[in-house]
Amino acid sequence: MTIDFDDFLKVDIRAGTIVRAAPFPEARKPAIKMWIDFGADLGERQSSAQITEHYEPEGLIGRQVVAVVNFPPRQIGKFMSEVLVLGFGDDTGEIRLVGPDASVPNGARLN
Repeated sequence: MTIDFDDFLKVDIRAGTIVRAAPFPEARKPAIKMWIDFGADLGERQSSAQITEHYEPEGLIGRQVVAVVNFPPRQIGKFMSEVLVLGFGDDTGEIRLVGPDASVPNGARLN
């Protein structure tokens, strides 16, 4: 399936820095809750991700990630996930987070 470039432009993908992270034991599958700073325009948003195979909450603090910020919020148990943090599955299907290879401003949009 192909999409038009205008369709791609509708997806708002931004860089942000994880400022807080915590285990999410209430989730059906093991997950981590994250609070991500997307800069002055977007502020702090929260997300959860099934990334426990490769990451510990304390090791995520200060890490820059990229996320889709214009999906509607999604209720996951008692937690409201406001953005979709992006990652790739490794050879066993476990997620590896995507982030810039050098620091960029929080809120920077993928071009």
